[in-house]
Amino acid sequence: MSLAVGIQMDPIESVNIDADSTFALALEAEARGHGLFHYLPQDLVLREGRIRAKARALNVKREKGAHYRLGAPEMLDLASLDVILMRQDPPFDMAYITATHLLEQVHPQTLVVNDPVHVRNAPEKLYVTHFHELMPPTLIASDKEQILEFRKGHGDIIVKPLFGNGGAGVFHIAPGDENLNALLELFTQLYREPVVVQRYLPEVREGDKRIILIDGEPAGALNRVPPKGEARSNLHVGGKALKAKLTSRDREICEAIGPALKEKGLIFVGIDVIGEYLTEINVTSPTGIQEIDRFDGVNLSARIWDAIEARYAATRPARA
Repeated sequence: MSLAVGIQMDPIESVNIDADSTFALALEAEARGHGLFHYLPQDLVLREGRIRAKARALNVKREKGAHYRLGAPEMLDLASLDVILMRQDPPFDMAYITATHLLEQVHPQTLVVNDPVHVRNAPEKLYVTHFHELMPPTLIASDKEQILEFRKGHGDIIVKPLFGNGGAGVFHIAPGDENLNALLELFTQLYREPVVVQRYLPEVREGDKRIILIDGEPAGALNRVPPKGEARSNLHVGGKALKAKLTSRDREICEAIGPALKEKGLIFVGIDVIGEYLTEINVTSPTGIQEIDRFDGVNLSARIWDAIEARYAATRPARA
């Protein structure tokens, strides 16, 4: 099977080839003989009912400083592609939402991974609330009195923006911290959306586990341990990646959410688990597969492409 694959992502020039999941997916696709095209989200164009993008043919190799080669720009009708990987990084803002609306017009005739309709309907900190029984105590609200009441009940809390990403704007408010009111005032100035408030989980000191699910099935995990003095475990803010195994609780969580992910066409998903609790379901641009590959001696990109190719073959009647 040789497919024409568009990769909607951030600039290929700046990716870290030792960590970037999209780069790993591109390498595997090229190894399978798929033809690649690269374009940026802002290159999308809707004209006369057709979705096009100013794209370039792409070749990749694992060589620092020479990891990509781009062809000449061309206006590419996205309906002519077989698969599109929607892999630009958040924030999940109106530009991101607009991109899902545009890609929805070519899916599933062109298979978009992940399904743009369900990406739009599954922002990380909201979709997870559909599985509230798996979560720590959580409040999503703008009302200050509700937030203060929640804090009174739980004492030690985390406050974060509803549509934040990468650990940006995440604050740990300990019981004696007097900064909550000022923080809420700041959030009100910066965001129109409610904030997310959760009971602080001290287990985070042992790590925030990222679990990769492929077509609804758990495929591997890594543990991200926050540095001393930091409440966030994100790797780009200093979190340390460690080898991790799936526990019985992890598998229970995956079994609970996996069927819904598969049904919604969310083929490549990363969930975050702290202790016994599910905290986020990441469907926009999950990361972590290269770290898991190195720890476990596997190739998650190959498993993801197996799932994409199977879904492509199964949905071809929709192309007629």
